Amino acid sequence: MPEKIIDASHALLCLRARQCQLRDPKRKPSISYLFTMLSCDICGETVTSEPDMKAHLLIVHMESEVVCPFCKLSGVNYDEMCFHIETAHFEQNELERNFERISTIQYGTSENGKDNTPQCRMEVNSSIHSACASNHPKISAQSLPKDCTLKHKAFYSENLTESRKFPKSKEKQCDLSKIKGSVYETMYSPPDCPFCGKIEDCSQDMETHVKTKHANLLDTPLEDCDQPLYNCPMCGLICTNYHILQEHVDLHLEESSFGQGMDRVQCSRDLELAHHLQQEEDRRRKSEESRQEMEEFQKLQRQYGLDNSGGYKQQQLRNMEREVNRGRMHPSEFHKRRADMMESLAIGIDDGKTKTSGIIEALHRYYQNAAPDVRRVWLSTVVDHFQSSFGDRGWGCGYRNFQMLLSSLLQNDAYDDCLKGISVPCIPKIQSMIEDAWKEGFDPQGASQLNNRLQGTKAWIGACEVYTLLTSLRVKCHIVDFHKSTGPLGTHPRLFEWILNYYSSEGEGSQKVVCTSKPPIYLQHQGHSRTVVGIEERKNRTLCLLIFDPGCPSREMQKLLKQDVEASNLKQLRKFVGNLKHKQYQIVSVEGVLTSEEKVARRQASQVFTAEKIP
Repeated sequence: MPEKIIDASHALLCLRARQCQLRDPKRKPSISYLFTMLSCDICGETVTSEPDMKAHLLIVHMESEVVCPFCKLSGVNYDEMCFHIETAHFEQNELERNFERISTIQYGTSENGKDNTPQCRMEVNSSIHSACASNHPKISAQSLPKDCTLKHKAFYSENLTESRKFPKSKEKQCDLSKIKGSVYETMYSPPDCPFCGKIEDCSQDMETHVKTKHANLLDTPLEDCDQPLYNCPMCGLICTNYHILQEHVDLHLEESSFGQGMDRVQCSRDLELAHHLQQEEDRRRKSEESRQEMEEFQKLQRQYGLDNSGGYKQQQLRNMEREVNRGRMHPSEFHKRRADMMESLAIGIDDGKTKTSGIIEALHRYYQNAAPDVRRVWLSTVVDHFQSSFGDRGWGCGYRNFQMLLSSLLQNDAYDDCLKGISVPCIPKIQSMIEDAWKEGFDPQGASQLNNRLQGTKAWIGACEVYTLLTSLRVKCHIVDFHKSTGPLGTHPRLFEWILNYYSSEGEGSQKVVCTSKPPIYLQHQGHSRTVVGIEERKNRTLCLLIFDPGCPSREMQKLLKQDVEASNLKQLRKFVGNLKHKQYQIVSVEGVLTSEEKVARRQASQVFTAEKIP
């Protein structure tokens, strides 16, 4: 079917006029009074009176639905049809724009407001004829009708009912076979009037028909031919009437409102999805945090011996069995050590298999005869070294340092009264003694942290537990907390100065080696503890601590017992300021014996544990 070429704004104007007529049947249609009888311009039927003509028009012609003049779309209301034409057929008026100048001359008005004369029409028709003949050689003057207009033999209109009968006038029966091959045959089909259904040959004739026959139905007067044009601010469509523009813009706004509504719905869905994803992420994160927290807690339990994996006895047996399986221990040796361990546990006294005695005396001899770079050295009272064994390796340093400190106190007559009948206990016995101190009321907070239980576990102990145990034995001591570094590069020179004052407080002497009556000092830092047995003052005025480490094997400590001790053998004992760079250090120093009243007072003070802080 050939595509119609028609002015979109003209079609909108006609459709709006048709809609106005359908909405208000009382408005007068166009009626031609050609004879005494009234003749219908649509179908040619004649009636005798004006009311009969109105009834005829209403019944026969006004019931038709609105149909698109381009694609014959129907079944929609007027506003929807306007929007359809504007969007679907706006580009189909290109050919009509080529005849815009001719249309203005043919259908315009003169300066005096009167219609143009027939001579003007003849000039226009002549121009059309010339244009057609020049552009299309097949179209000659003989092929055109006498009125010099191009007309189709067939016409098309769905605005008319099936019962319509159209009179075939001589003009409309013009033979178009001579121009059948022209471009107009394939690109143009005649428009029909939206008011009365009359078919015209071209859009200019239809526009003239609408303006002359149905002028009273139009929103704009006939004389306003040079009417202003209105551009749509949204899509740029040009409208000839501001009412059409308003309706067109309203369609834009309705579409925009609908789009905004859909956007709000989509936004609501997006927010709901985002909220759901956030909840899932929060649950996953909390689950991951809980898992990591549990793993860290279990790791800490294993590290501090609170994982219920057994205590000293169980670890000793497992490690000895492992040594046997690896061929490092004979089975007979295993059974002998197992028997000794069971005996030691039964009586609660350390079997002494990891003890090394006589080191302080050996150090005294060494400093008397060697160490030329040392100006003066202070040594504690006699103290034995205890090495970690199969049963406490990795967690028993605090217990071994307590054994060292207690071994020194047991050899000091000043502490015979408070330590009467006590020997150096084994590790399980030390755990039992600390539990007894908790039961007396010492350090309830520390007891709670360790679940009031040490026996059968590998729980670590530190300065607080050593203080609690010594105080329960009526040994006077106190804790000093070096909670932050006091020197460059994270060092603790104040710690060295405090230990020097501790050992040198008994008075100055001229001798190089000073054997004091001071017990050794328990030194605790993160993850490990050691025992300070003396301090050197070197000729360059630097200080060096002498430290017993329970992690040092007994065979290395026994090298110090030789007569010809070398300086390299003391390397494992010497710790300079630059060697101690942990963030925090705590020491437990022994100062004498407590009376029963002082013991009770200190037990009360231990309800809220406090320590001296330096700095």
